Amino acid sequence: METMLKQLIRGKALFFIIVLGIGGSFQNGFHVTVISSPSPYIQDFINRSWFERYEEPLPKYSLTFIWSAAVSLYGVGGLIGSMCVKYFAGRFGRKGALMWNDAISIVSALIMFSSKFLNSFEMVILARFSYGFAAGLGLFVHMMYLGESSPTKLRGMVTLTSATFFAIGKLSGQLAGLKEFLGHESLWNVLLSVPGILAFIQLVALQFLPEAPRYLLIDKDNKEMCQKALQTLWGVGEYKVEIEEMMLEQVAIKGQPSKSLVGLLRDHLVRWQLVTIMVITFSIQFSGLSAIGSFSYSLLMEAGIPTDKIRYVTLGLGVSEVMTSIVCGNSYWIPYSTVGLIFLFLIFCGGPTGVMPPFSHEIFVQSYRPAAFVFSGILRWLGFFIMGMVFPFLLASLKSFSFLLFASVCLLGALYVFFLVPETKGKTLLEISEEFKKIHIYRPSLSKDVVLETRL
Repeated sequence: METMLKQLIRGKALFFIIVLGIGGSFQNGFHVTVISSPSPYIQDFINRSWFERYEEPLPKYSLTFIWSAAVSLYGVGGLIGSMCVKYFAGRFGRKGALMWNDAISIVSALIMFSSKFLNSFEMVILARFSYGFAAGLGLFVHMMYLGESSPTKLRGMVTLTSATFFAIGKLSGQLAGLKEFLGHESLWNVLLSVPGILAFIQLVALQFLPEAPRYLLIDKDNKEMCQKALQTLWGVGEYKVEIEEMMLEQVAIKGQPSKSLVGLLRDHLVRWQLVTIMVITFSIQFSGLSAIGSFSYSLLMEAGIPTDKIRYVTLGLGVSEVMTSIVCGNSYWIPYSTVGLIFLFLIFCGGPTGVMPPFSHEIFVQSYRPAAFVFSGILRWLGFFIMGMVFPFLLASLKSFSFLLFASVCLLGALYVFFLVPETKGKTLLEISEEFKKIHIYRPSLSKDVVLETRL
């Protein structure tokens, strides 16, 4: 561990990780939770905007639908953004893709900031959609950039930082929504425009960072630039082992161009990787995590937490602090016992999901990786959209019993991982790929009589 930490501070690696984090997965996490705190203010804004135009109140069901659309269209934008990962990352490189992504995020922030002054709830929805596009594109380019810039021994730890920044982003979204900061009715548009500032910071900082070394060698066949990039990030050295591994991977894929999404789905060599990504992604999306993040205000209100305390309790969701001392005999504490269970849920379900970013990177070789991230992104954001549209109505009808559905999904995902997914720790990308080729599901051999009957 000490050697790893020394290597992080030898070059620009630590700066690189932080810069990618604040403009990548941090923003994704921030968007997921920041929408919850100002939700009553935004719904009031939608009501006022509608009344001023049509001189009649907005029906409650319509308000729920518009609010659900504002939350869930972030997922639609993320879906489309993730589908563009291959194009942006291939056309502009990993670094260039993030720079374009920052520009989109800045424009989105300007739209969100202006929506209040122009009295347009449609602009809120549009900004959420474009924020989602930037988040979908930026999240996967962030993970790809990290993985393709890290030495083999540090790859798992470095790519895991994307999950760390995602969690920090969620906590920051909850913290920024407090009344002591930007959680005032007059500042909700400012609160939702903060990601634009972070995108601008990343846009400037990226000028001082190199392109991803693995991309430079395998895709651009530029060994010299790859060497320089590794030295810039990780300090002066030869990096023979890392470069040899990249060259072996380059030979293994035999100069094949990056696979298209259709080509990826048709390739039987990676079918188990695709099935694994699909199962794990849907297990995460339908575990209830995204619902808690986006609808924590409504969820805690349903649990019985006083309105003036909800924003402070959401901080507990962010840091997953468990209330260990609950006096169940006092009815005042009963709502907080429910919150304690939510904390436990986040710890035991949210923590292990952090392994998903490095895992997604490790199970595909270079020529498959961009299309694989597109596939993963489609699944991730489709699940987020469905959850965003369905959960408000699910919560209204099933109350806390809705989490029984989530528990079933988690159980099925856990069984799949336990019995079928191979370990990836400490293995090269080619070795991991070979491990997946060994997966098979036992099918009993047919008896001679059955074979004979089949032939006849």
